[in-house]
Amino acid sequence: MSDLERRISDIPLERFRNFCIVAHVDHGKSTLSDRLLELTGTIAPGGNKQILDKLDVERERGITVKAQTCSMIYNYKNQDYLLHLVDTPGHVDFRAEVSRSYASCGGALLLVDASQGIQAQTVANFYLAFAQGLHLVPIVNKIDLPTADSPRALEQMKDTFELDPAKAVLVSAKTGFGVKAILPTVIEEVPAPVGDHRKPLKLLLVDSWYSNYKGVILLVRIFDGQIKAGDHITSFATGLRYVVGEVGIMYPDQTPQKSLRAGQVGYIHFNPGMKRSQEAKVGDTYTTVGAEKQVEPLPGFEEPKAMVFVAAFPVDQGEYAHIEDSINQITLNDRSVTMQKESSEALGAGWRLGFLGTLHCSVFEDRLRQEHGASIIITPPAVPFKVIWNDGREEIISNPADFPDQEPGKSGPYADLQEPFVSATITLPEEYLGKVIELCEGNRGEQKELQFFTATQVILKYDLPLAQLVNDFFGKLKSLTKGYASLDYEESDWRKSNIIKLQLLVNKAPVDAVARVVHYSQAERLGRQWVTKFREHVDRQMYEVVIQAIAGKRIVARETIKPFRKDVLSKLHASDVSRRRKLLEKQKEGRKKLTAVAGNVSIDRTAFQGFLAK
Repeated sequence: MSDLERRISDIPLERFRNFCIVAHVDHGKSTLSDRLLELTGTIAPGGNKQILDKLDVERERGITVKAQTCSMIYNYKNQDYLLHLVDTPGHVDFRAEVSRSYASCGGALLLVDASQGIQAQTVANFYLAFAQGLHLVPIVNKIDLPTADSPRALEQMKDTFELDPAKAVLVSAKTGFGVKAILPTVIEEVPAPVGDHRKPLKLLLVDSWYSNYKGVILLVRIFDGQIKAGDHITSFATGLRYVVGEVGIMYPDQTPQKSLRAGQVGYIHFNPGMKRSQEAKVGDTYTTVGAEKQVEPLPGFEEPKAMVFVAAFPVDQGEYAHIEDSINQITLNDRSVTMQKESSEALGAGWRLGFLGTLHCSVFEDRLRQEHGASIIITPPAVPFKVIWNDGREEIISNPADFPDQEPGKSGPYADLQEPFVSATITLPEEYLGKVIELCEGNRGEQKELQFFTATQVILKYDLPLAQLVNDFFGKLKSLTKGYASLDYEESDWRKSNIIKLQLLVNKAPVDAVARVVHYSQAERLGRQWVTKFREHVDRQMYEVVIQAIAGKRIVARETIKPFRKDVLSKLHASDVSRRRKLLEKQKEGRKKLTAVAGNVSIDRTAFQGFLAK
């Protein structure tokens, strides 16, 4: 038995503490995690930055995408405590990761940046934690910054969340100032987990990831009983049985142990390994084979639904098989991505991918490029729409090409069209209020609430169409408010809407990859933009190319690319006008014959790539 195992086995359940760190994007969660790991001797001081951010894209962008966990041993008043820390993502797209982390914790450190104050995601995470009954420890970070205003941050915490400012810990995670006070506060404030290691095994699957050598590895929280290598366990959700191959804790990397007992969070993998990550249903309960009748399964989690759909095509069709393998490999570790095959006449074979949000989509694209060297063309993000047909059937359509062509208000095969709305919460400084209201109204938003939660900070609540939100709404909001506004949203409902399919026609043939469903009021403006932009990427041909944008059955914009032609009048000098006209008419007839023989226009794929590039 190793020294670490001996220390852990001597710690009773009353001295376990499970907690996570929650905050808005970029308030310093991962840096604080590093300081805590250094303080408990889990990692050597001054080593890697953001040790829990394991993906390249996380380090490059400075954001956390996957919730990461680590166990620590801390000596307080001459007694060892086993602490389990979860570092969660702050961005709204990865909210599902945060709510899963809460299930394995008894408390949370609510982190607020002293210079920024409370922002939208802080509010959202607070209510999530409050609903789960977690004990919250308020922490004000970045107090070393020249712009830091700690009294204001404490005041906001008191007014917004009714948290006692006297219990807050003021720290600077970067310099390490005040960090020593955090763990004693956690031990005093956060309750120990409840459980009994003598009862039959009951464990919750919190997360899973894929390893090429061991198969699917599960991160689990043990509620009752204990588990060791060689145990036979079964899943309540799938009914499948497995033999445990290894158990251990994250310290900070996978460290094997003899056994895990009630109250601990650790990893397990099976022997023979679990091959398909679909079998690992997050939120599932596992128990020992034979004890199924004595154990009540845990409630589990809601699976996150895809909110944004894009079509992706290989730049070179020869790469199709390689890119498909790459996408499958990334989805092994990210089950919230949905994938269907799709093909387009213009761009060849590809896939329709569903994501939780636009950041999720761009992180996925970065991972494909960095980890697998794959380059793809991605169409602008689209959202699902609901069509209610005349016979009462309801159908949700996520591919704009399948959307019915019909003018709104005209009778046709469907009775109603609906689009998804979201409830958005925006927190912003008061001086930008007018601009932000203008932006929301311009994006077909409906104001629900406006509230000042300090003299200078405003909380705005709007119902917005999801289609407007994915169309770089966040980017526009950030640029209007110089980066001070923050946005959080959740699904609301489906609402009747005046929407229509906008398509691009080249010589009367539709280009399927470019179709989009838009609101009737935007069709004309977008159509004009499309034809102007597409014209820049199409080369002149031997005959006329007509580019049109069509909304429903109505042409809303047109551009014409004139053909190359020989100057048939060059040999005439002072001739009669009828002679000129005769030669031009003859040339025109020749053109018609050429078009009839050559048929359709062939447009190079690079034109579509240029048109779809951001």
